[in-house]
Amino acid sequence: MSEIPDFQAIADEAVASIAAADDLNALEQARVRFVGRKAPLTEVLGSIGSLPSRDRGRVGKEGNAARKAIEAALDSRHAMLEGEAMGSALLADRADVTLPGDHFALGALHPITQVRLEVEEIFLGMGFSVADGPEIETGFNNFTALNTPDGHPARSESDTFFIAGGEHDEVLLRTQTSPVQIRTMQTTEPPVYVIAPGTVYRRDDVDATHSPMFHQVEGLAVDEGLSFANLKGTITYFLQQLLGDRDVRVIPHFFPFTEPSVDVSVAWTDRHGRTDWLEVAGAGMVDPNVFANVGYDPERWTGFAFGFGLDRIAMIRHQISDIRLLYEGDLRFLEQFS
Repeated sequence: MSEIPDFQAIADEAVASIAAADDLNALEQARVRFVGRKAPLTEVLGSIGSLPSRDRGRVGKEGNAARKAIEAALDSRHAMLEGEAMGSALLADRADVTLPGDHFALGALHPITQVRLEVEEIFLGMGFSVADGPEIETGFNNFTALNTPDGHPARSESDTFFIAGGEHDEVLLRTQTSPVQIRTMQTTEPPVYVIAPGTVYRRDDVDATHSPMFHQVEGLAVDEGLSFANLKGTITYFLQQLLGDRDVRVIPHFFPFTEPSVDVSVAWTDRHGRTDWLEVAGAGMVDPNVFANVGYDPERWTGFAFGFGLDRIAMIRHQISDIRLLYEGDLRFLEQFS
């Protein structure tokens, strides 16, 4: 090499050429010119070994500094030009979003699902948790543990869908979501505050108010010192949150798994202006036998349980007169709730 080039001049010229490149093509030409394989700077750096020893350090240091400055300018300009190219491509290929545009029908939650989510939100706000369980149950969880003995009418084939071939004596489609309460108590130490929404099955004939498949939400509270006043206060608060400020009535009833037991009704005015009491739930204080069946000490723990029909609540909320409308899948009906 006869003469060592001015590396600063090379760098300045390269940076100016790179800045002047107005597209990615021009930028590539500048890259080849200044740092390509045959570029003067590349050749100088490649021939350092042939230089006198006194010049090698300076040439290597200044040459590499110039190359780094050029490569940094190339990277910066490339990112800028690439962004501009992408923006131009997007502008050339943009979609027409002029309103109102084409209408696409959107789905919506089923009215029963809407009610279930609202029920869950209310009880979560009261400190309850939400539990789930299988729809195929054993006779023990569905009946025996809930103080419903053999021979009870509810255990007859006229009321319950039994499944043959199970490994237990009785395998069935659950008739209530109360088995979830049993499963929860079998695996959880008190105190317990839980609700169990879900699908249940009973051998009912289909008519305006009955279906062999419907939806319930049942609740259970177990703690020290719970009383019937806690039960009534919980149910009253829940119903007023869900259905608005209205009177709530409880009257004596019988359920095998609660004692005392009550039916719960709300004051209701139908679409014809007639006011009456409408039954919405069953409830009561948990029978000590149920606690004994799951290993809870009935001398220490007390509790209450309740069950609401989600389908019935949806019918009340929306003034629906026939439960079959909820299951027919008629979009003309369901679109009213979107």
